Amino acid sequence: MTPQTDRARTEPVCASDRSGARYPLTVDRWRGEDGSPLMLSPMAAPTPDTIDTSERSLWRYAGALPVAGAHRVSLGEGWTPMVPLDWSGRRVHFKLEWFNPTSSFKDRGVSVMVSYLRSQGARRVLEDSSGNGGSAVAAYAAAAGIAAKIIAPEATSAAKILQIEAFGAEVELVGGTRDEVAAEAVRQSARIPYASHNWHPMFLQGAKTIAYEMWEMLDFTAPDNVVLVAGAGSNILACDIAFTELMSAGLIARRPRLLVGQPEHWATIVDTVNGVDPASRGPRVATIAEGASIASPVRLPEAVAAVPRSGGAAVAVSDDEIRSAVRRLTRRGLFAEPTSAVAAAALDRFITDGTVAADQTTVVVLTGSGLKSTDKMATVFASS
Repeated sequence: MTPQTDRARTEPVCASDRSGARYPLTVDRWRGEDGSPLMLSPMAAPTPDTIDTSERSLWRYAGALPVAGAHRVSLGEGWTPMVPLDWSGRRVHFKLEWFNPTSSFKDRGVSVMVSYLRSQGARRVLEDSSGNGGSAVAAYAAAAGIAAKIIAPEATSAAKILQIEAFGAEVELVGGTRDEVAAEAVRQSARIPYASHNWHPMFLQGAKTIAYEMWEMLDFTAPDNVVLVAGAGSNILACDIAFTELMSAGLIARRPRLLVGQPEHWATIVDTVNGVDPASRGPRVATIAEGASIASPVRLPEAVAAVPRSGGAAVAVSDDEIRSAVRRLTRRGLFAEPTSAVAAAALDRFITDGTVAADQTTVVVLTGSGLKSTDKMATVFASS
């Protein structure tokens, strides 16, 4: 196959907010004047003959990414294994995102986002994260020669904080919920360019490559189902963007169904999809799936709309179901952190209720390694 060449970019990259207003992106522009998140216009999907198969990273799809190759900041992210295993009598493909450089899927979006910010002359960036996003921003900022500050919840796993600090980033721990941490980052973004994996539109452009990989690894066909854990919903949106681009190009005939799981006390996306008032669950209760404990996702309307558009479904799972899923995964050699295991717990539900059939092609995305959450993993196996 012939490598892709970078597209000529004679006009500034633009994005739109929910009001429809359009903006040229700059180092300081990460949301619209109406306060809503930005979304880039659709890119042209890669075609089989334009994929650079010599590139064993997400940059094999460079022509479908809105950053010129000269500004690329890459540590070899993407092109992660997709392993078929038996799961309750079904052949299920598990996409192992801990093969990314910092051991989570966040590296995909951060590679493209940091590449873009460096192209705009950023010298320092700010991120808020419960761990994995912060690790990714710290790593890619280090690779780009950019200073990074990461704001994280006090309850973040020690292993994730250690990784962030090892990359040389400044860490500020904030008490309160994940949403309160995000609010503090927004306040500080007045002084420091905000490299938010939840807000910045370039993050989704990198994250979408996971769907391109599913398509390519399945011999350029779409799976029937993609099972995802959702916190802020970035993987929902990333898959929606990529499969829409592939369908618009005539490269797939239909969208895969997006099947979403969330922890039961942090199931804002799930409840909204299902027409349930999230407040009806009562007070928030801490979950072992720390990476998915987001009460107010920034892109909630967009994430919610993507699920029925795909013909998908959404379920809330308990911490007991998550622990069981962690143990089932390890018995198959997959050491997934509890946040990742939400997807496997959701898969069990979707199999039980008949949503996932034995004759369908199903991909489950496991977003991060259990090595990044050893304290939570210890509690799982202490109770087994």
